[in-house]
Amino acid sequence: MAKQDLDFNKNEDVNKQLWDAVKSKLNTIQKGGGEKAASKQKAKGKLLARERVDYLRDRDSNWIEIGAFAGFEQYEEYGGCAAGGVVAGIGYVSGRQCVIVANDATVKAGAWFPITGKKNLRAQEIAMENHLPIIYLVDSAGVFLPMQDEIFADKEHFGRMFRNNAKMSAMGITQIAAVMGSCVAGGAYLPIMSDEALIVEGNGSIFLAGSYLVKAAIGETIDNETLGGAKTQTEISGVIDDKFPDDQSCLERIKYLMDKLGRHESAGFSRVDAKLPKKKEADIFGILPADRAKPYVTREIIERLVDDSQFEEYKEDYGRTILCGYARIDGWAVGIVANNREIVKNAKGEMQFGGVIYSDSADKAARFIMNCNQKKVPLVFLQDVTGFMVGSRSEHGGIIKDGAKMVMAMSNSTVPKFTVILGNSYGAGNYAMCGKAYDPRLIMAWPSAKIAVMGGDQAAKTLLQIETSRLKGKGEEITEEAENELLNRIKNRYENGTKPEFAASRLWVDAIINPLETRKWISMGIEAADHAPLAPFHPGVLQT
Repeated sequence: MAKQDLDFNKNEDVNKQLWDAVKSKLNTIQKGGGEKAASKQKAKGKLLARERVDYLRDRDSNWIEIGAFAGFEQYEEYGGCAAGGVVAGIGYVSGRQCVIVANDATVKAGAWFPITGKKNLRAQEIAMENHLPIIYLVDSAGVFLPMQDEIFADKEHFGRMFRNNAKMSAMGITQIAAVMGSCVAGGAYLPIMSDEALIVEGNGSIFLAGSYLVKAAIGETIDNETLGGAKTQTEISGVIDDKFPDDQSCLERIKYLMDKLGRHESAGFSRVDAKLPKKKEADIFGILPADRAKPYVTREIIERLVDDSQFEEYKEDYGRTILCGYARIDGWAVGIVANNREIVKNAKGEMQFGGVIYSDSADKAARFIMNCNQKKVPLVFLQDVTGFMVGSRSEHGGIIKDGAKMVMAMSNSTVPKFTVILGNSYGAGNYAMCGKAYDPRLIMAWPSAKIAVMGGDQAAKTLLQIETSRLKGKGEEITEEAENELLNRIKNRYENGTKPEFAASRLWVDAIINPLETRKWISMGIEAADHAPLAPFHPGVLQT
């Protein structure tokens, strides 16, 4: 067998194992708070959060889950917070694409941890950016009190939800809320600031203060059902629009309402009949190197993601460490900006390292991004970047100026941006290639992704120098053996923080996805973005 075939097989094994490991973790996450907590919900006649979402969605329709890894390996002292205690994603109800957010009452009774707030705000952000209807399936005990100082008062905390409710209402974005369990305190405003508010009899309740707090505050003795149950809030207060005997009938009403929505002006992105890639998509697992430092032909990855494997390159012979070009994904026209991981030669015959952004590459990418805005073509960034080129030659050549030009064009881009992190995502390269800070409509990581300020080896050696200097300053003797042990310990700790699970847990990425689902994510993302008209493009002041 040729060495190329051996390398392909090794890469394929490693990358498939990485995805299998992610799938295993997702399976555990999707169990929420566990079987015991699920049984308690079932005993009340409730559907579980994921069952509610599945019942609501159109049968056999696509679904992309946002933030499944939110809270992963966090809050262990409180028993964890699977998926941030909420299920969220983009799907279809009565043929209409929408955002769905469902509290998971099996996770600490649906209480809000800090990551719960961040995830809910991300779901609202997606709805607002794309003018998508949003459906809330409410079943929450409110703020998780032991961590209230991290969720209550700041700009990006719990209260931002209700500000977003108001903003979406003013934007004409449909919001439908169903109170299917507890809805208490400040959280009670969310369904009532929605366009339609529904409630399930027996399980649903909504009030600013529950019976225990009412007793403590004003001495009144009352049960929760009388205080704010379905009958009270539909017949007496009029707070809720309609009540339903069970989850299923409530969800059926939401389907009915979604079927009646009118259409809004679209952005007008180009779409034709979709074609599958000519080249075998599954080859991605074998092409992507197991060793993240090894070069590979990035175009081979692109040709397994785009329709008919057709990729028309822009300025092919200039700025070769970034590939720019036009293609279609599931019929949608896209402009692709990808880090080229080949080792190439520039026009002067000088070798350029794959995955590094040089001045000419940044200059080319900036111009291409502006062209895509001119043509109303959505942008797809494929990240496998170690950063910008450093050293005297680069500095004297104006690398900062050219990098700033690329960042300026990308930041001010008004066509929707979608980012897929294939491998390395280091330092300023993460920023220039549309990292989370630059408002991609969706940002996904493959299981092979690594996200950090710099690579593990460089970071560990830098941190080792700092640590050994500190120890020597205290008069401690450092042997070569002790130094190696310290280096490995630092590297292992640092490497753990670069894994995609670490990033997804903190919502630096929306999801860790199977590479073979990349086309679906980008297609559904552009379909969502097509709901919202584009603002005019102004690139800002570009240094030349």
